[in-house]
Amino acid sequence: MAINLLEQLREMTVVVADTGDIQAIEKFKPRDATTNPSLITAAAQMPQYQGIVDDTLKGARATLGAGASASEVASLAFDRLAVSFGLKILEIIPGRVSTEVDARLSYDTEATIAKGRELIAQYEAQGVSRERVLIKIASTWEGIQAAAVLEKENIACNLTLLFGIHQAIACAENGITLISPFVGRILDWYKKDSGRDSYEPAEDPGVVSVTSIYNYYKKFGYKTEVMGASFRNVGEITELAGCDLLTIAPSLLAELHETEGELPRKLDPKHAASLTIEKITMDKATFDSMHQENRMANDKLAEGILGFEKALESLEALLAERLAALEA
Repeated sequence: MAINLLEQLREMTVVVADTGDIQAIEKFKPRDATTNPSLITAAAQMPQYQGIVDDTLKGARATLGAGASASEVASLAFDRLAVSFGLKILEIIPGRVSTEVDARLSYDTEATIAKGRELIAQYEAQGVSRERVLIKIASTWEGIQAAAVLEKENIACNLTLLFGIHQAIACAENGITLISPFVGRILDWYKKDSGRDSYEPAEDPGVVSVTSIYNYYKKFGYKTEVMGASFRNVGEITELAGCDLLTIAPSLLAELHETEGELPRKLDPKHAASLTIEKITMDKATFDSMHQENRMANDKLAEGILGFEKALESLEALLAERLAALEA
């Protein structure tokens, strides 16, 4: 009997759902799930999740009292909403959920540390242990330093918006639990920059980037896990079969589930150990220099943070509007 690509992938890679859509998570039964501001904003507008949004708003009002302004209530509810979705997701999955720190704090180490602790405290107040949560932080130098502090407090982190080997090395050297290199966004940049319409999966710049990071980590024995993210097509996913984890949107999970054929392993720690790779020691000066030289990473990190900031502003406006309707 033929086995679909998704089942074969699960045998060599941890499959993670990249969505805030709880029904999609129930359907595909991933071990872990990741969310981000854009995904939470999208989920918050789905009619089936209106109850989560309304309960979060009512809880924020109860905390702040009748005298608090609508904007204050919406702001607190916004802080709590990602955790509200995370709690629902954790009722379904056996593993971990990633919950993101406010992207507007991406260049503020101390504020990121405080927000990470606050998010974990919200989960623990609901009886969820910190072992089941990954705090998601943008891979700026400041974000990586914040994550290093949190990791020492047994708060596991997922460093996101990662586009370059310099970011990956800094994460590994700081003992970060997991990184999320963005495969599809790297492809987007190269297509625009080169004028090419497409790349073969094996030549896809995002695939090449994640492969080099994976091989570097395995060659030098780093414990940080690699989770490829932000996929544009199934070919990118199948070229990274064997990666520690892959976080995949529901539409691509469905395509993998519906496709039969042989899925060979592409990434393997034994192969990585045999490669000749130069080791780079990472400090802030080296990080900054490599980041400036890497136009793609420079562009996409700034663009990604800005995109998440806009999603957060949209979500705050959505919550304020819903609060007004509830209290009308």
